[in-house]
Amino acid sequence: MKRFLFFLIFSFPSLPLDLWSQTLPAGFPVWEEVARRSQLLGTGYQRYSFNSRPLQWEQRVADSLFFDSAENPSEIDYSKVTKKSAKILPLLNTTIYNSNRPFGWGNYGLQNGVGFQTMISPGAFFKFHFLEVQLRPEFGFSQNKEYEGFSNQFSDNSIFARFRYWNFGDNPERFTGNFNQFAAWGQSYISLTFGKVEMGFSTANIWWGPGQFTSLIFSDNARGMKHFFVKTKSPANIGIGLLEAQMIFGRAEDSGLNASQNSQLNAQYFRPFTGDWRYTNGISVSFQPAFLKNLSVGLNRTFQQYNEDVEKNFYGRVPVFQAFQKERLFQDGNSVIYDQQAQDQLVSVFFRYKSVKGKFELYSEFGRHDHSFNWREFILNPEHARAYLVGFQKLIQLPNKERFFQLRGEMIHQQESVNRYIRYPELGVLNTSWLTHYQVRGFTNYGESMGAGIGVGANAQILEASVIQGISKFGILFQRLENHQDFYYQIQSEISEQVPWVDFSVGLLWDFKWKNLVVSTSNQLIKASNYQWKGNPSATQDFKGGNQKTTFSSTVKLIYSLH
Repeated sequence: MKRFLFFLIFSFPSLPLDLWSQTLPAGFPVWEEVARRSQLLGTGYQRYSFNSRPLQWEQRVADSLFFDSAENPSEIDYSKVTKKSAKILPLLNTTIYNSNRPFGWGNYGLQNGVGFQTMISPGAFFKFHFLEVQLRPEFGFSQNKEYEGFSNQFSDNSIFARFRYWNFGDNPERFTGNFNQFAAWGQSYISLTFGKVEMGFSTANIWWGPGQFTSLIFSDNARGMKHFFVKTKSPANIGIGLLEAQMIFGRAEDSGLNASQNSQLNAQYFRPFTGDWRYTNGISVSFQPAFLKNLSVGLNRTFQQYNEDVEKNFYGRVPVFQAFQKERLFQDGNSVIYDQQAQDQLVSVFFRYKSVKGKFELYSEFGRHDHSFNWREFILNPEHARAYLVGFQKLIQLPNKERFFQLRGEMIHQQESVNRYIRYPELGVLNTSWLTHYQVRGFTNYGESMGAGIGVGANAQILEASVIQGISKFGILFQRLENHQDFYYQIQSEISEQVPWVDFSVGLLWDFKWKNLVVSTSNQLIKASNYQWKGNPSATQDFKGGNQKTTFSSTVKLIYSLH
């Protein structure tokens, strides 16, 4: 791994520079979806794997979306290298409304609370030879009203179980105080570029893995983490294929908020934060072999640790180069000394296969939240501490050659395997869910998961069907969200007459362009079955039931471009 880092930094400067430098922020509404679609149509982003984002801006694709039919973007000379530039970036405004409970994920640092939330993000980009500066701050306002949350009517054992997950993470029920009005640097960065290598400092979101709707480790669900980075600026041809790689050294913050809306429960069960911040080191590698140009494979690995526990040596600052096998970290036949370092590891492997001829893509990501004892144990016990994601997209051309039927879907599973509870009963309350940890709390930033935003221990199935033409889209979205399955099955013996808490939702999607304004809307109706596991007095073990709740959720995103 050390050789890889040396190769990354010193080998690529001899390769040619990209023609267009500004970035397309990870998860940027409408445009990232259009960029991904253009790859399947063979009109843009052909070298990218979409496994490591943000991407570099391809001006030809952007211009094709905004030029009127009477204009011809092909008259622009896209081969011209610009060494100096300054431009105003498109203005983004996101507004969310949830009627009576939080719902939704993504949207950078904007919480999906109850009531209205809105965020404005202007931007400017500057380039001077090898220096780049992008300023895209975020200004947010949220009502975050009180709502019907976790009940104090459960038994002590059930309440303790619920707070166990809260105490191993940072996922408050409701954001209050400074979170309701915030200003952050958002999708900003400053960097130096040498050939194909870029290094710098950023507060922008990163997205690792092939997911369209969410991701296992990094996505657009939380406020961007402050981090130094070194990465390939765009896919680098290393002879045997295209390589995309990135290493980060970041600072993640706890929210400092109480978990529940019930102050008495917090006083009795909640473990307050220490005020320390979490050091986060990560590496992502994605490779497209030259002999299989439609396939990309890769690996992500992260470590996080409270700063006071970080050892001041190479492996303390760059733990991603540690051995994967736990047995190699043993001292005197056990891992007690290593475990006292209080590190939390995440690792995932992924693939993505695309076909321009077939206009489709398939992808998957498989993650582990713990070291395997050795490679034999990994092969025999792959489901231990795992999470996974699978998805697809298919475009079907309609009689109007500019229109396509788009069908895409994704399934993400974070619920713990029963293997963890049967094989390791001695862990007891130390059993944790994906993106939580008994020593380092959650893989979060300011109280929101940096990976999947569907909730701790949750699973989701997503299906979207739409008709698209250029930037325009009209479609329908179906979602099924199984909330905190780990908690439900831990207390199931006490609520045997209840069904799990599952949200069923259907929504209408409409994206369109009016002059220089792009509008993206989503309106969803959510039906919750057994909301907050409150049950139904008439339910029995033979005829199970639960508390029902209906919610309306609406999102409007406006993108205004001066060009």
